[in-house]
Amino acid sequence: MQRAMRLLECVAGHQYGAPAKQLARETGLALPTAYHLLRTLVHEGYLRRDKGLFFLGEAAERLSSGGARQKRRSTIAGALAGWRDSAGAPVYYAVYRDGEIDVVGVCDTPENPAVEEWADFRETAHAHAVGQCLLAQLDEEARRDHLDRHPATPVTRYTVRDGPGLLRRLERAGRAGPVIEHQEYSLGTVCAAIPLTVGTTAAALAISLPVDQVDRLLPAMEQLQREAARLLGSLSLFISI
Repeated sequence: MQRAMRLLECVAGHQYGAPAKQLARETGLALPTAYHLLRTLVHEGYLRRDKGLFFLGEAAERLSSGGARQKRRSTIAGALAGWRDSAGAPVYYAVYRDGEIDVVGVCDTPENPAVEEWADFRETAHAHAVGQCLLAQLDEEARRDHLDRHPATPVTRYTVRDGPGLLRRLERAGRAGPVIEHQEYSLGTVCAAIPLTVGTTAAALAISLPVDQVDRLLPAMEQLQREAARLLGSLSLFISI
């Protein structure tokens, strides 16, 4: 296994491929051993051979992309934890992808737990700050398409009652403004979300607090905005998670 990994690492260092003899020499392997391992790696899809040269195969590239994806996940987890501590509230990161709400990450503590997803976030975008913030960043056609698939219906007694009412609210909020909602998704909870348009993808950061701490909501949201602004350039990495 270690010898095979040495060969893979060696091949990865040759952008334009390398022959077996060179790989054996650079890894310190006997040529027959290198040939045997190279054939096995080709058979398993970790390498491919073309005109006597060896290149990384699809299986190795999948491993590489998976590692990069895991690194991005670790990066956003660390960022969310920092924002959670700064804001003193649970933090949510979401994007609008392929016509749906995708909550990429949530970071909370036992003392300040996140809102329980008792109704599917994807189907209730009209009722929570994250969803409203993401929909506000879309054009009118995309908003109407979303509401055709996920109609606005009451989730609590405070939820906007219909699609036209929601569209009017989104128009007032604008694409760049924060969104605040009071108990529209979860009774006893208030939320605020800020837009983070990264390239052509709509994204949002949000916080939630118990309704009896509503006076903390705006200061915490402003703190989140300041913290997020420092990493705005890095957020594009998180879109592909």
